[in-house]
Amino acid sequence: MFHDREKLDLGPKPLWFQIAERLRAAVEKGEFAPGDRLPSEAEINIRYGVSRTTARSALDRLEQEGLISRRAGKGSIVLPPRVDQPLKTFAGFADEMRSRGLTPRYDTRSVLLLPATREVAESLRVDIGSPVVAVDRLLLADEFPMAISQSWISPHVLKGRRPPTTAELDVGSLYAWIEKICGARIAGGEEFVQAVNADERTARALEISVGTATLVAHRLARSATGQPVEFVILHYRADRYRFGVEWKRP
Repeated sequence: MFHDREKLDLGPKPLWFQIAERLRAAVEKGEFAPGDRLPSEAEINIRYGVSRTTARSALDRLEQEGLISRRAGKGSIVLPPRVDQPLKTFAGFADEMRSRGLTPRYDTRSVLLLPATREVAESLRVDIGSPVVAVDRLLLADEFPMAISQSWISPHVLKGRRPPTTAELDVGSLYAWIEKICGARIAGGEEFVQAVNADERTARALEISVGTATLVAHRLARSATGQPVEFVILHYRADRYRFGVEWKRP
């Protein structure tokens, strides 16, 4: 919240640009932490003596930069830092978030026995339509939705064991559960990432608008012997994730 009225420069920089600069600087200085609400359009109007259109343009710029998320009824919320994830190495979601100073949390929405689709069946080397344990979870960092994870566990790994419970998956890593209960350690795999516009279900879970671009990863995780362990489809918020590849010219 602003307390003192502040003047803008009457120079070549547009007023909305100057406001965006000042709000961005305030976030970088820690005056607004992830989860905090930035001043509303009305508060900006009063603070700087500008029109509502100017205030909206400033907040629009910060949203385009991935600094804030604007949702009806919630205002302009400061987002956690963007995650730069290298594709040549892999760590679980919880480890990735903790390494960046963020607090991970899982919201397990369902654990079901579902018939394998063609993609799932081919990935896990089972028959199409055969029952496979499917886990649907929302992945959060500092209570912000980061991704949706839809996993299918290989029945060859479970070997008749009970599937994980929602309570177990809400407090821990699926990979840790697989290693502890099934004795299968994920050693490698392959992953393909593409851009997909969010449908209504994805948008609602990730708190974005329908049609917003997301990054969708199809990942097959294998054990040290090359046996499929898990096939997962992840829908990442594109404003929170960026994938990187290090390469050298031959």
